Amino acid sequence: MYIKRLIENTLINAANTFPVVILTGARQSGKTTILKHLFGKTHTYLSLDEMDIRMLAVNDPQAFLSRYKLPLIIDQIQNAPVLLSYIKAIVDKEKKYGLFILTGSQQFSVMKNIGESLAGRAAILNLYPFMLEEIKGNFSQPESHIETFLKNISIKSAPDTTAVSLGSLLLTGGYPGLFTNNKISRNLWFSSYIQTYLDRDIRGNIKQENVNDFERFLKLLASRTAQELSYSNFSRDLGLSVPTIKNWISILESNSIVYLLQPYHKNFGKRIIKSPKLYFLDCGLASYLSGLQSEEHLLSGPMVGALFETFVITNFLKRFKSLDNSFSLYYWKNLGGVEIDLIIEYGSKVLPIEIKMTSTIYNRHYTSLTKWLEYSQIEETATGLIISNSIITGKITNQIYHCHWYNI
Repeated sequence: MYIKRLIENTLINAANTFPVVILTGARQSGKTTILKHLFGKTHTYLSLDEMDIRMLAVNDPQAFLSRYKLPLIIDQIQNAPVLLSYIKAIVDKEKKYGLFILTGSQQFSVMKNIGESLAGRAAILNLYPFMLEEIKGNFSQPESHIETFLKNISIKSAPDTTAVSLGSLLLTGGYPGLFTNNKISRNLWFSSYIQTYLDRDIRGNIKQENVNDFERFLKLLASRTAQELSYSNFSRDLGLSVPTIKNWISILESNSIVYLLQPYHKNFGKRIIKSPKLYFLDCGLASYLSGLQSEEHLLSGPMVGALFETFVITNFLKRFKSLDNSFSLYYWKNLGGVEIDLIIEYGSKVLPIEIKMTSTIYNRHYTSLTKWLEYSQIEETATGLIISNSIITGKITNQIYHCHWYNI
């Protein structure tokens, strides 16, 4: 069963305007599926995970590329980076669009080689696990303009019923494999995913004796999703060096497992926190690694707020990236304890957002928004947004609006 993805039009447009399209993303995020769906009738598909194909590509790249008729989809290009210089030569000779569509799970190695070989010739896109709108499956012409989208969700009524429960979303996450087969065991799928991820993408980047430490590190990291990143705290808790922790987080970030939300660069005369906050790009994976086994266990436990914040922030990231929007995401916190969970900067506009795992909104829930709007001294028409589980939506003060999480 194929589930429609928000990035489809962006991918098609890229293939029509660039000779090479690079689609990166975590393993099992659906890269192969979407490319076969969109381009399976026009492009020959080749996977470099298959040993005989990979060996030919590595040992004789010219013969490999001569054997197959263009255009091509080449899956897992990081397994044969030597191909990129030969692809460049073909692209420069043919001067056509959509000749190669490449995928890679290891974004750092892929991007490094692209920068050296295909600069200016390739469109680079990232595919994430499902966002809420894809799970709901009810979009036909998604709103691509950020300002209009944010305005619409700030005044939209809460739904009478939801097609998927919040607890289920936070527990299961958005990896396609958990939705296309409703009989699959969540625990077995995530356990297999982690082992495959370790075997294919991690073992070559860390020392063999550190593999068990890396699994402990993953679990500890998941329990601290939506928290400020402190390398020294992880070093102390795991008994590992700070450079090792930094290297491992870099690996996870380049493989689209975690996302670092940077602090907003303006301090408005206040001393601010300058460390990034870390989020798992899939709240289901974070829930599994944290040992959460049921919706009841999750919703009544201490991690529910952090997982809800993770879900909301990464949902915005996935949406805006899929529609090729120009935007930046930040958080802001000063040493006085005033914190804004998310700041969306688009064009000359800025929208501060507070994320609250509550079904009832009180004044205290938007105190930070009010203070931030005062500190920032932006125009009087500027607004702030709260996202929560409350069914009371729309305008709640002169400058503060509320959005139900299901509308994002």
